[in-house]
Amino acid sequence: MIFRALKAATIMVVLAGGAGANPDFWKHEWPETDFSVTSVASWSEILSGGPAKDGIPALSDPQFIRAGEESRIGDREPVITVEIEGAAPRAYPLRYLTWHEIVNDTVGGMPIAVTFCPLCNSALTFDRRLGGRVLTLGVSGKLRNSDMVMYDRETQSWWQQALGRAIVGELTGAELALVPSWMEGWDQFRARNPEGLVMAEPAYNRRYGRNPYAGYDSSKRPFLYNGELPPHGIAALSRVVRVGDRAWPLQRLRETGVLREAGVEISWVAGQASALDSGNMAKGRDVGSIRVRDAQGRDLAHDVMFAFAFHAFWPEGRWMLGE
Repeated sequence: MIFRALKAATIMVVLAGGAGANPDFWKHEWPETDFSVTSVASWSEILSGGPAKDGIPALSDPQFIRAGEESRIGDREPVITVEIEGAAPRAYPLRYLTWHEIVNDTVGGMPIAVTFCPLCNSALTFDRRLGGRVLTLGVSGKLRNSDMVMYDRETQSWWQQALGRAIVGELTGAELALVPSWMEGWDQFRARNPEGLVMAEPAYNRRYGRNPYAGYDSSKRPFLYNGELPPHGIAALSRVVRVGDRAWPLQRLRETGVLREAGVEISWVAGQASALDSGNMAKGRDVGSIRVRDAQGRDLAHDVMFAFAFHAFWPEGRWMLGE
């Protein structure tokens, strides 16, 4: 299993307190990255996740088939849904993204990157346009607060996936615009979009549909994370719905169904399997699906991430506990 292999590959780094976490060690692999520019306070914050640069291969130019032609995906299997005006709705199955983490695509003329960090359960979609150019994102193999560090092939700058912000290199401080997307069960997407598109199986030798991180979201502590745990007695690997710098515990939403707070409406319905529970992704426990809309009913960009990751990247963020 990848999760076990990652543990074995990185245990010595952890024991050494981040040995090798410095630009001099990385420059042979990243000769075009400008390490003199960074927003990271200490290089020890960045650790190897195990795989080398592009060891987890991001996808570009993905192929699609009609939803009605897809027969391999289980009804509750999670997909990331992207609906852009003027284009057919698209579903990006986590059975593929768990193994590739980034899909560079163009939808309705908009270049986007659909991303998923399994260790943080963070699924975000970005507009790849920045300052008059289009970036192509890849997987660096590095982690910070257990979250994937991406990189762009144009400048070799490093990007924090949870933030959509460049943290090392020429583009440090730049941010990618978020594109509204959401995770839901395959049957939920298919029922709403019978003529929609779903990403076809990539031409890689991977065990698609298997979860290489079996049991991860039942762990007590996140992988390669040494930061503070969440406050209020919230379990580190419990899910929260993040909108901006606010986080709503998923359990609260599961109990109420719909919440209207802080100018947003958040709804929860059953029907989506956890991608990080059972070894067979289709059989993961039901964590439900979230939609976030504004007062006009428009979909809002959000994330359904683990509580520890929210606390790590938004330490002053607001916990929406309903007190």
